[in-house]
Parts: sequence; C-alpha cells; structure tokens
Amino acid sequence: MLKIYNTLTRAKEEFTPIAPPRVGMYVCGMTVYDHPHIGNARAMIAFDVAQRWLRARGYRVTYVRNVTDIDDKIIRRAAESGEAPGALAGRFRRAMEDDFAVLGIQKPDLEPRATQHVDDMQSLIGALERRGLAYQARDGDVCFPVRKFPGYGRLSGKSLDELRAGERVEVDTAKRDPLDFVLWKRAKAGEPSWPSPWGEGRPGWHIECSAMSMKLLGEHFDIHGGGQDLQFPHHENEIAQSEGALADGRPFVRYWMHNAFVRMDEEKMSKSLGNVVTVPQALARHDGEVLRFFFARAHYRSPLSYTERNLEDTRQALATLYTALKTAPREAAEPDWAEPHGARFSAAMDDDFNTPEAIAVLFDLATEVNRSRDAALARQLRALGGVLGLLQRDANEFLQSTPSALAGASLSDDEIRRLIAGRDAARKARNYPESDRIRKQLSDAGIILEDSPQGTSWRRG
Repeated sequence: MLKIYNTLTRAKEEFTPIAPPRVGMYVCGMTVYDHPHIGNARAMIAFDVAQRWLRARGYRVTYVRNVTDIDDKIIRRAAESGEAPGALAGRFRRAMEDDFAVLGIQKPDLEPRATQHVDDMQSLIGALERRGLAYQARDGDVCFPVRKFPGYGRLSGKSLDELRAGERVEVDTAKRDPLDFVLWKRAKAGEPSWPSPWGEGRPGWHIECSAMSMKLLGEHFDIHGGGQDLQFPHHENEIAQSEGALADGRPFVRYWMHNAFVRMDEEKMSKSLGNVVTVPQALARHDGEVLRFFFARAHYRSPLSYTERNLEDTRQALATLYTALKTAPREAAEPDWAEPHGARFSAAMDDDFNTPEAIAVLFDLATEVNRSRDAALARQLRALGGVLGLLQRDANEFLQSTPSALAGASLSDDEIRRLIAGRDAARKARNYPESDRIRKQLSDAGIILEDSPQGTSWRRG
C-alpha cells in the first residue's frame, strides 16, 4: 500500500484516491519572469518522480502543473526590459520547457496558464462574495477576510495571531485586516487588465491555482504539491478560498505534499545573499541527468545542500551505475516487480516516494550485474532506473561524456583514443616506462582506463 506524508495531518497516510484508479494531481508551477532556479528544479523533479511512480503503480493520473503568466514580478521585469508582459512571460516559458526537458522532467498532462482562466477566477470570487467571504477594499481591490474562515492556519499549523502576511500578501491599510489577502487587484495605469464586476483589474496570485485546479480536476481532488515555501501563505489561502466557496464540508484536497529547500553550501539560497543558481547556470557546469540524480538521491522532504563536491560525488555515483550497463544491450524493458530487487524498490517507493532507498537498491543491483554479468539483471537495472527517469542513455556515451565543468580543459575523444593506442604500442614493445607515462597523463586528465582480455576501455572520472 502506497503511503504519502500529508502536510495537513503531519502523518504518513495510506493513499486512497477519491475515484480509483483515477488520480488528480496538481502542482504549483513556475512564475515565468526569469529562468527557474535549482530550488524550482528540485520541486519539479520531486513531483515528476511522484507522478511516474503513481503511473507505475497502475493509477490513471491526470497531472496538472500551472504556469503563472501574469504577476507583479512579470510586470516589473517586463517594464525593466522594455517588453510587453505577455512577450516576456512567453520567452521565459519556452526557456523553462527547454531546461526541464534536459532535466528529464516530463510534460504534465495539462499545463494551464493563468491568463487563460481569468473567467474561472472571477466566477470563484463571485461565489465567495455571495457567501460573505469577499469584500471590496477602499482602494478597489477585492480581498478575502481571513478571520471569517474557520480553521485558517491548519496547513501551516499556526494560529491566526501567530501568522504574518507572506511575501506576496501586501500589508495594506485599505484592508480590514493585515492578514486578508487579495483576490482581485484593481487596474493600474499601463498594466494588463480585464473587465470584471469589481472594475478593471487582474487576478491575485492565490486565486489562480484554486480556479484552475477545480476547473481541470474537479472541486475535490487527490494530491496538491509544491515547495515548502508555498505552504504559507499560498496553499493556506487556496484552502480558505476553495473550501469557503464550496461550503460542502469536504476537503478541497485530500493529500498535501511539500518538498524541502535546497541550501547553498549550508546557507539558505536567497537573492539577498546573492547565492541563487539558475537551472541554465547549473546545466552549464553539470550534465542534466547528473542534476536529476542529485535531487533524486535525497528524500524530497529532506533539506539538500548544493555544492560542487556533492555534484561531483553524484556524477561518480551515476557513473558507477552506468558502468554496470556497459556491456548490456540498450533495450526497453518493464520492471519485474516479483524479482527481489524489484520488490525492494517498490516497497521503498511506496514509503512516501523514498528515492534514497530505491536508489540503494539500484546500487545493489549494479553490484550483482558486475559480478554475474546476468543480462536479465542488467535489464532490470535499466528498467528500475527508468521509473525514476534515469539510466536510459547508452552507457558508454554517458561514461565518455565530458563533464560540463571541465569542457575546454579536457582531452577530446580522439586525443584519448590516440594516447590509448600509443600506450598499447608501448606495452607490446615492453616499453613500460612509456606505457606508465601515458596512463598517468590520462589519469591526470581524469580518464580512467579499464584493461581486459578484450582490450582497453575508458571513461571520464
């Protein structure tokens, strides 16, 4: 039985979908005003793995991941760059798609954009207004009165008196209460706007996810995910406005999932500290699959430290798995869940998507493949890796690829082959000093040689 840690109840719970085998899953996606950073990448990979496992378990998943394409940050950045907000959002959305593809992140089944669902957001605000859960402030914004919603703070685990307005909730004297959040923003000169019953304006940030998720998955669905930073205020506000509008006593979402932060050299990643690494910057130094493996090696709810040393260790670890596949044919295969390694892998993933334990199974399996050269075990290794979006490349192509961080400072493939041929000739001539010199030259360049009766193979180390 699959168990998921539910942030709302703070416990692992058996996963029971509302309408099995169908599963509705919504994950908060990107606000496309800049390139995604590695913290965003961690969230997207964590939930990509989750939806892959749900499908592997036989569930019929509808995976929805939104794009916020109208927002204060987009408007501000567009003004700085001299672009229309829509053009800037489109440019960064396309760049995001390219980056995610390199990281092996599958496209969601549905990827709604906020600007495509303004009517749905207005309908939801209207329902809240009819129930006395929306008011128009003195400045024209429409706000949600937090203290009128019983149970506000359940997700974050804080009382109303402890809560403070979050990053995107502006403390405004026009509101009745500083904790009240904006549902509809009145139009400002030069900004995109839409007509509404409350005047020209645009939606607030929180309302978009409630409106789009309920439109595409139904008023009540199974899983809602996002980064830990979204727990409050964004997801707290989603619960309030969604359950406030529905008023049928049922929870808006059954299971809430949140991934932990990425730290930079043991410090929190933040723009104020100047230590934010974007996905393009990370990909300029590291292979996309190495980055994916780096995030997957840690449990999604555990903090993760992003350092060059940790990334290099990850690359070597992934090379260990690919080394076991060097002589195995690259062929598609389904996992054998009855085989002992497959059963252990399944048990790990059923325990709240425990990827560290699942990857430990891959290393055990790689050891067995190296010992036995069993083709069936090699197929199992590749198949189980594929469940995590790993180990699907040609093994030698990965092992002989140049780490991006070393590009320009490493030997080319032709130079390596020429030196190996020179070493072979020196060994045949019993010129062992020359043979040792060439091996050291290759070793100093990070090239690992492996001699066998069939000849010498190599990989980058």
